[in-house]
Amino acid sequence: MDNNTLWYMEKRIDRTIKNLNRRNMDGLFVKDKNELITLLKKLIDDNSTVGVGDSMTLFETGVIDFLRKGDYVFLDKYRDGITSEEKKEIYLKNFSANTFMCSTNALTEDGELYNIDGNGSRVAPMLYGPKQVILVAGINKIVKDIEEAEKRVRNYAAPIDARRLNKDTPCTTLGYCVDCKSTNRICNDFTIIRGQFIKNRIKVIIVGEQLGY
Repeated sequence: MDNNTLWYMEKRIDRTIKNLNRRNMDGLFVKDKNELITLLKKLIDDNSTVGVGDSMTLFETGVIDFLRKGDYVFLDKYRDGITSEEKKEIYLKNFSANTFMCSTNALTEDGELYNIDGNGSRVAPMLYGPKQVILVAGINKIVKDIEEAEKRVRNYAAPIDARRLNKDTPCTTLGYCVDCKSTNRICNDFTIIRGQFIKNRIKVIIVGEQLGY
């Protein structure tokens, strides 16, 4: 990234963080994955219960391995041999976790969080339950407004994620959303978070890298 592009991105990140803070959410920035892990060690108490939602970003940044190796009660939905019933139990335990972590599908410069989910197990704990919610997002997730956020998720993130999950949906063939009625669709729950009653319950950590879908 050259200096001019870096300047532009820094201004965009500054606006986004300022508006997250204005909405009672804590906007934070780290340069890379190493700084992210250092920050998480400060934000998450030892021996506390931590749950996660589906997120390629958490894998790419090493957060999943960090939680597995750390002094946490990690509700590991990705562990080998886990059954569907055990996953459902974890989804419910996430509501009472001390910290819930995932990413966001899109983050507007005005400080809004836009997400589309398949069964709600990721977005529901964002909305209510866990004492602390930490969202990790690459700079590629920042968009101008909600209209751009929906276009990004429907026509980019969702088709790629549906393909990752081997879903038999039109978007995995076409490469874009046609608002299908397929029983396999992963675009079922649409949420916009525009603020919080509890100050800084939601913390959004922007990482200065391209991460996730």
